Amino acid sequence: MKMPSRAVLLTGLSITIVVLAALSLSAGRVWIPLSAWFNDADDPQWIILFDLRLPRTILGVAVGMALGISGAALQGYARNPLADPGVLGVSSMAALGAVMTLYLGTAMTLPWVLPVAAMVGAIIGIALLLLLSGGASSILSFILAGMILNTLSSAGVALALNLSPSPWAVSEIINWLMGSLADRSVDDVRLALPFIAAGCAVLLTTGRALDALTLGDAGARSLGINLQRTRLLLAVGVGLAAGASVAVTGVIGFVGLITPHIMRPLVGARPGALLVPSALAGAAIVLAADILVRITPAGTELKLGVAMAALGAPFFLMLLISLRRKTV
Repeated sequence: MKMPSRAVLLTGLSITIVVLAALSLSAGRVWIPLSAWFNDADDPQWIILFDLRLPRTILGVAVGMALGISGAALQGYARNPLADPGVLGVSSMAALGAVMTLYLGTAMTLPWVLPVAAMVGAIIGIALLLLLSGGASSILSFILAGMILNTLSSAGVALALNLSPSPWAVSEIINWLMGSLADRSVDDVRLALPFIAAGCAVLLTTGRALDALTLGDAGARSLGINLQRTRLLLAVGVGLAAGASVAVTGVIGFVGLITPHIMRPLVGARPGALLVPSALAGAAIVLAADILVRITPAGTELKLGVAMAALGAPFFLMLLISLRRKTV
């Protein structure tokens, strides 16, 4: 199959995002026609459109981009196809940071503490991941390191649930773990967007280093790549992008794992070239999944994190089977 040109691919992805964003503004238990966008501001549909649907749509795009580019960057750095903020425990560590603010009650009195704690948790998570894996590219090293982080963060969250001082804290923690874009406000957008944008911008600067790392650590050094600086940029970029995403939506897994694999046949194997397409495709995937959970006929709206887990787990299994066949 002939790969499309980069301009055609990026244009197609951008158009897809615009179409899905328009559909996201309309879709839901109450469908809002396009004509309602031009109605008087006193129309009740405007409240639904601009106070509920618009922040949700903006966050869907931003979070999808953050998770997509984070997954592509981690897979490029690790040189293995299983790297992802969720699979490797980075999102879980971010969630642990957010959960601790809910458990201690500081998130109620100081709202800014929660996103800061989530981003600090994500940065600590990626730093521990690189430390535990020894910077190695082997799949086994990264998966084992990710399992350690997931186990550590799961134990911390379980402890917080077990010792939670109030039913409200338990409910908030559980909602955070399931992940959702529902009932998000303009304040959530203002809170997360600058950090997500900063994280994505930092990750975009790692493109040349990720390309050089395909030659191995020694080859990258011979091309003048500072590996320590690359690790620092990766930790900060993924920490800001994934941490800010978790801070406002909770844990939404598998987006960073799936997206680069969908884009790779269309872009090629060069990791640096995969960053922007993965960001755009991640936004499209999250928007599409969020639309589906809204229109699914059920008594209560399905959580987005649960839906992505249901879609991502079979994909993860097929990927593992494919890798096993290649190594036999």
